[in-house]
Amino acid sequence: VREWFQLALERHGNELPKAVHVDVKAMDLDDLRVLANQITAVTHEPLPILGKEKLVDGKTGRPFDQPVTVGILHMLKLAHLVEDKVHARSTGPYSLVTQQPLGGKAQFGGQRFGEMEVWALEAYGAAHTLQEMLTVKSDDVQGRVKTYESIVKSERIEEPGVPASFRVLVKELQSLGLAVEAVTDSGDVIRFGKEDDKRRNSDNRRAWTGGMTDFR
Repeated sequence: VREWFQLALERHGNELPKAVHVDVKAMDLDDLRVLANQITAVTHEPLPILGKEKLVDGKTGRPFDQPVTVGILHMLKLAHLVEDKVHARSTGPYSLVTQQPLGGKAQFGGQRFGEMEVWALEAYGAAHTLQEMLTVKSDDVQGRVKTYESIVKSERIEEPGVPASFRVLVKELQSLGLAVEAVTDSGDVIRFGKEDDKRRNSDNRRAWTGGMTDFR
């Protein structure tokens, strides 16, 4: 609004009374309202409440359809540096609940592969890449240990297993009193319960022990 006063003084000049020619930067809001009424009485131009001004197109000589903001332009630079953003990871910390990699550079996390990214790979029919991203690269605990071991030994990578997030879903369904069973292509029934937890924990201990020995 103060810039509008300066423009009004420069535009109309001697048309305005001498009382108007003051330093508007040192005036408070009430004095500015009085001064605005004096300028409006002489120029018949209302004071814009948003700091906007009617400007004229220099090519056509006609005013623009809408008022244009007039004021001081401030330029701000975002301090986003590449060295602060670049990040890479092969293995690292995992979530205790879902066994999925943590997120963010600060936690040395992995790259997020969300629901829409899954749709993109489904649209391209990249089944093997999608299976890899959702199992051994994510929360297939036994699968990622065996895959890492196979890569170190230059052996053939085994088939992925069941993701830990699926087991979390099974636990939530079991808490509702629902029994969950998985049926394979060969007709075998996989049950999820206490016996499965004991067997899986035993397999995990053997896998991690062998992995630490081989990776050392």
